[in-house]
Amino acid sequence: MENAIAIAFQLFILIFSVILHEVSHGFVANAMGDPTAKLAGRLTLNPLPHIDPVGSILLPLASFFMGGFIIGWARPVPYNPNYLQVKNRELGSAIVGAAGPAANIALALIFGLLLRFSDFWAPGFGATGIALASAAGTIAIINLGLAVFNLVPIPPLDGSKVLFALLPYGMESIRLFLERFGVIILLVFIFNFSHWIVPIVTGLFRLITGFGL
Repeated sequence: MENAIAIAFQLFILIFSVILHEVSHGFVANAMGDPTAKLAGRLTLNPLPHIDPVGSILLPLASFFMGGFIIGWARPVPYNPNYLQVKNRELGSAIVGAAGPAANIALALIFGLLLRFSDFWAPGFGATGIALASAAGTIAIINLGLAVFNLVPIPPLDGSKVLFALLPYGMESIRLFLERFGVIILLVFIFNFSHWIVPIVTGLFRLITGFGL
């Protein structure tokens, strides 16, 4: 029973976190002049317009039972870089792309620092304090995992938009290669190399909270 509650709670946090991630993309794009997400009704925390059956439910459950960090995504919020009111569209796309991981990092910081500086361990809190500390830690670790995973510079992940904005002139072939084979490369990464992000996530968690995993 306790395991089922833990799975349900982690799935709930993941769904909320990926929705916040996607809404942040749309919010920043809208602030920069692109109303596409707003017109599509995607600037909402209502989960129904955002849930992807595979990325929001099946993959998170599979990754949980495989014993790794929970991985998942929501339906991408649409945006049109041609509407961005910036001189450099690549930079504008990078800012929109970075908004999602930034939202997850902000959430991880809020709950991670709450865990670090709270009195949840005080005797007066008892079992409730331990439960609150566990919840705060879960929120922090899931959001750190989402942020780090999405910053991997492989399309369609957000890190690719940042990479493309930073690529020097004359390296267009790298972008074309990644855009063409990005999904395949990403699948190879997920099934063979995603464990590389574990020490990064656990290190950040320890840095923020003061606790190891």
